[in-house]
Amino acid sequence: MKNKPLSDLKIKTAKIKEKDYQLGDQHGLYLLVKTTGNKLWQMRYTSPTTKRRNIASFGKYPEVSLSEARIARDKNIKLITDGIDPLEYKKEYKQKVIRNNNGMCINLIDEWLEKESLITKAITHKSKSRIFNKDVKPFLKNKHIKEVTIDDIVNIIENKLTTAPEIASRLFTHLDNLFRYAVLKKYCDRNILADIRKKDIVKPRISKHMAKITDLGILKQLINEIYNYKGNHNIKNALKLVLHIPLRAENLCNLKWNQINFEKKILTIPRENMKLSNINLDDFVMPLTDEVIKILKEHKDMQLFSIKPKEYVFLGFNNRQAINKESPNRALFRLGFNDEKKGTKIRLHGFRGTFRSLIDTLDTKNIFSFEVKERALDHHDKNLVARSYNHKANYQEQMIKLMEFWSEFICSLKKD
Repeated sequence: MKNKPLSDLKIKTAKIKEKDYQLGDQHGLYLLVKTTGNKLWQMRYTSPTTKRRNIASFGKYPEVSLSEARIARDKNIKLITDGIDPLEYKKEYKQKVIRNNNGMCINLIDEWLEKESLITKAITHKSKSRIFNKDVKPFLKNKHIKEVTIDDIVNIIENKLTTAPEIASRLFTHLDNLFRYAVLKKYCDRNILADIRKKDIVKPRISKHMAKITDLGILKQLINEIYNYKGNHNIKNALKLVLHIPLRAENLCNLKWNQINFEKKILTIPRENMKLSNINLDDFVMPLTDEVIKILKEHKDMQLFSIKPKEYVFLGFNNRQAINKESPNRALFRLGFNDEKKGTKIRLHGFRGTFRSLIDTLDTKNIFSFEVKERALDHHDKNLVARSYNHKANYQEQMIKLMEFWSEFICSLKKD
């Protein structure tokens, strides 16, 4: 027997009973009256895909009126007629809304960076986040990943090519990985960078060695300019430290106080923070000479005036985050160490080359082994089998003597 259509009056006057009960409308629609007093719109139907009986819900009365519930029912009937299960359609629609929201570049970049943080070294991730926040988000913040064009990508990269070619090259790789992730998450259908060759936008860099200073006269001038530097004390002490310890720029600028043991006079950098992050290798351990301890203690005393203890040894201009590696590089430029033809150009990474070249020149009696000199730079044998065995060897005693030798040499060139 066909149900009579429901009326608003009947719905409003429906009483609470000891058990839940239904007030039927037509074509599967009914109002479920709960013992709590809630009145819920539901529709019973047979799924066109599974042939099972299902229940679709349309919300609570009176928030959803009788006429609105009937409109929702009629839409479901249309879907069923077209062979679509309403519940499956609703679920897919919700997922589509989520995908559309997450696929907005501003959200997608944050999601991807968070995922990348789980598999990327902290230093690398920090650099990657900085690049995207500065060089990508401003261009794509109002676009969905589906709307991004090849021209957008080219503009982003070419904008960086003029100021930082190395970052432009990394940007292409990062954007390629971003698109791959977006395809995986179904935020877009294809990776548009698959149609582009990196070398067509970013010309391959000509590999060349970092500029270094090997002339003793120029080195003496460099040492004294650094020790007498009148600028920011974080820049000054970072440069003083790298004179004595050949750290990579990233490790120097992101040095933390908890990595320094003043009592044992050693610096320990976790392996995951080193360029070679192979888990089979031990953490990087560097003995600290008396001169290095002096530099660090004097620098720490200057930070004691701060209310809050600092995490990083060398601070940026905000006095909170680690110093940017370009700050010491700019200071070197201003000091006049910028002419490669005259042999006076050097940047942070070049101090490693200076150390490696001069230590061989100075070690006339071959006191220090090749392996120890390489370990001071955290260089390891490229043969993985040899690497996994040899890294167990203890070079610390030899390393102490090597670094004392080098530090004494640096101090010998310093004017009193």
